[in-house]
Amino acid sequence: MDNGSDSAARTARDLRVVFSRLRRRIREVAQDSDLTPSQESALSLVGKHGAATASALAAAEGVRPQSMATTLGGLEQHGLIRRAPDPDDGRRQLVTLTEAGRARIEGNKQLREEWLTRAFQDRYTEEERRTVLTALELLERLSRP
Repeated sequence: MDNGSDSAARTARDLRVVFSRLRRRIREVAQDSDLTPSQESALSLVGKHGAATASALAAAEGVRPQSMATTLGGLEQHGLIRRAPDPDDGRRQLVTLTEAGRARIEGNKQLREEWLTRAFQDRYTEEERRTVLTALELLERLSRP
């Protein structure tokens, strides 16, 4: 490989590692010990996509429908989701958030944002924050088709 390929490969690898660590850290900030990571993920998915069937949620998470059914059962026991018949097909059930589920997601989102803001304030200078913003503008290109 030439120097350009070497630096591109290293950048890709290092970026993936840093993003994975940062994502894990951000999740830890608002993790509640009473939910499993699978339940947290499913709750977030329902919050993002609204009413959905258990099989659609399973497909989105890349898990078996039986596993999703177990995960949803736990969320239902915590009062965070509800299941109701699909008005278009009574054989199916739609999963939606309860008010408690919605409040939990919003509270977690706020905790994460506050932690990240505080971390940038405490750990970085103004110049470093500007550098991060510049890097984010460059990284934005990766998200475009």
